[in-house]
Amino acid sequence: MSIAKNPVLSGFYPDPSICRVGEDYYMVNSSFAYFPGIPVFHSRDLAHWEQIGNALDREEQLPLSGSEISRGIFAPTIRYHEGTYYIITTNVDHGGNFVITAQDPKGPWSVPHYLGDAAEGIDPSLFFDEDGKCYYVGTRPNPSGVRHNGDWEIWIEELDLHAMCLKGAGTAVWKGALKDCIWPEGPHLYKKDGWYYLMIAEGGTGPEHSISIARSRSLREWFCGCKRNPIFTHRNLGRDYPVIYAGHGDLVDDADGNWYVVMLASRPCEGHCSIGRETFLAKVEWEDGWPVINPGIGHLTEKTELPIGEYRLEKEVTHADFITFDQKKIDDRLLSLQRRDENTYSLIERKGFLRMYLKKQKLTEKTDAQYFGLRQKDYDFTFSACMEFDAERENEQAGIVCYQNHANHLSMRICGGKEKRKLQVIAHITENDTLLAEEEINAKGMLELYLKAAGQRAEFFVRDEEGKVLKLIKDVSLLPYSTEEAGGFVGCTLGVYASSDGEMSDRFADVAWISYEGIPG
Repeated sequence: MSIAKNPVLSGFYPDPSICRVGEDYYMVNSSFAYFPGIPVFHSRDLAHWEQIGNALDREEQLPLSGSEISRGIFAPTIRYHEGTYYIITTNVDHGGNFVITAQDPKGPWSVPHYLGDAAEGIDPSLFFDEDGKCYYVGTRPNPSGVRHNGDWEIWIEELDLHAMCLKGAGTAVWKGALKDCIWPEGPHLYKKDGWYYLMIAEGGTGPEHSISIARSRSLREWFCGCKRNPIFTHRNLGRDYPVIYAGHGDLVDDADGNWYVVMLASRPCEGHCSIGRETFLAKVEWEDGWPVINPGIGHLTEKTELPIGEYRLEKEVTHADFITFDQKKIDDRLLSLQRRDENTYSLIERKGFLRMYLKKQKLTEKTDAQYFGLRQKDYDFTFSACMEFDAERENEQAGIVCYQNHANHLSMRICGGKEKRKLQVIAHITENDTLLAEEEINAKGMLELYLKAAGQRAEFFVRDEEGKVLKLIKDVSLLPYSTEEAGGFVGCTLGVYASSDGEMSDRFADVAWISYEGIPG
């Protein structure tokens, strides 16, 4: 037996999709405008997971130029068929819906096979029928005209995997469980006991989020919804419940015929979600031909007992990340904005360090600013980075940042001054800067910059090479960097950045390590 602790993936890991191949489970999540895209996870017991790569790890696969952080890659689906792994997803601003393939889920994954204008909408899924045919399952605006915001429909069409194109215009099969349903999306198709089951999210990915399901004997007929729809939601539990926004699920069975669902949900703190939408797990039983999620309970639980032998992993996902730079490649856990230009950083020019050259791009712009970050996983945490940066001019800056989006982020930076370097804490809220703290510093060499968060408050520190610690500021609100205040679909990431603030520069910052230590709630 193994015990899964929810969320099974803490932090910004929304829209989970899962498949099983033998004893192995593979899962992927949305990545929006972060690079690399689509993290790929592996497990053998559904409780313990390791990241084995990123499906979109080359710039040719992932054009994101100009994308706001909540654009980019939406809702991937992972499936396996006859020796090949498939991921289908949407790049909402650059090409639309596409398929990538791999022989090994670790990669390499192929270049995108774009499906063109015929594959309209978002959140596509793939279904392989018993006769080997592949079907595209998508969501699109009401072809008769959108009568209200979110007036969409679910549709199906056969997909030619050799030509990578749809064979026809598609058949509309469902519009969701509720009358005038909004945002029927995230469709997944399954076959069980002669029925085709269509599971979707509806109600929008917020307080009214839910999971609904319908079934049909044919893929070319209208699907009939379950009378118990929605089959899962937390919207009836109120906004103060510890876990909210539950929905957007994907089903999987184990080798013994037991069923489970992964879904997204959020854990608020002070009524605000800074972490974003996370991945949760629940049991599923079938009653009268329909799935029941967490029977007898009806909501997500902190722990789930699984009748699967525990299987631990060497690089298991935890609430602590310590990133060093003595490898030949950037750690798979680190994220950048839009793209990662190898000419702007180096792992070899100073052994054991990440050398970040100052880029003129700013964190306050929708650009590929110089940034390497980790997902925030907890509300009580310490994030730190050890770096050396001898700034000369005031426009030259490098430091650490709690990043929600280009308009809302919180940073502590080293920057140049007339005679001495300065340390500054800057709150960037709704595209406006506020200087919260500033100190001149004499010390050269390595500095450890760190922030400690407790709930939705933070304090900032610096430690020099001699071990002397200076507290720059305490009691800084983190609420402006939540989804409720900043909008969008992502959670906060915490990272290091370097910028010359719109000007050209040949300066650089050297990072020795990056550390995240969280205290699970």
